[in-house]
Amino acid sequence: MDWINEVQNRLKRKNQILFAQDSEFLADLSILIGEQNHRTMVLWAFEFADETVRKLFERYPNENRLESAVLTSKAWAAGKVKMPVAQRAILQAHAVAKEIDSLEDIALCHAIGQACGVVHAKGHAIGFPIYDLTAIIRHYGIPECKGVVEERKQQYVERIYYWREHYKDNPYEWADFMMTD
Repeated sequence: MDWINEVQNRLKRKNQILFAQDSEFLADLSILIGEQNHRTMVLWAFEFADETVRKLFERYPNENRLESAVLTSKAWAAGKVKMPVAQRAILQAHAVAKEIDSLEDIALCHAIGQACGVVHAKGHAIGFPIYDLTAIIRHYGIPECKGVVEERKQQYVERIYYWREHYKDNPYEWADFMMTD
């Protein structure tokens, strides 16, 4: 099935999330994510989370929970805070989504939460594209989103390849649990 048809079916069913975790469109990305080490995917997720936080900060300049979730997750990955502290911050990022009306921005808040969750398990990484691509579709609509969605997916892939080659070059401090791969 063409991914546009998949999304249209999800829209007809009034789904909030426009891509399923087992989406055929995201299958190759999901496989690529699974092949990477944990640190590669954490750095990838932080890059996209930071970008999304900046975008939302322009619309919600007084909202600091999204940035706090990312910063706390970075501290967790570095071993400076424990999981329960990060988990509370991540849940606060998801809480922002319940307080706003824009379907695009709701999806972006959840994308940030999913990106932060990659510290816990790299399997959360597919959550970022699921929500981020949903936000793009909410912004552009169908069929205008087609090129933008496909280009964004390619960006995810390119940045995975980048971080796979450069994760060791990053001066990032890692917690012991991040070094097990």
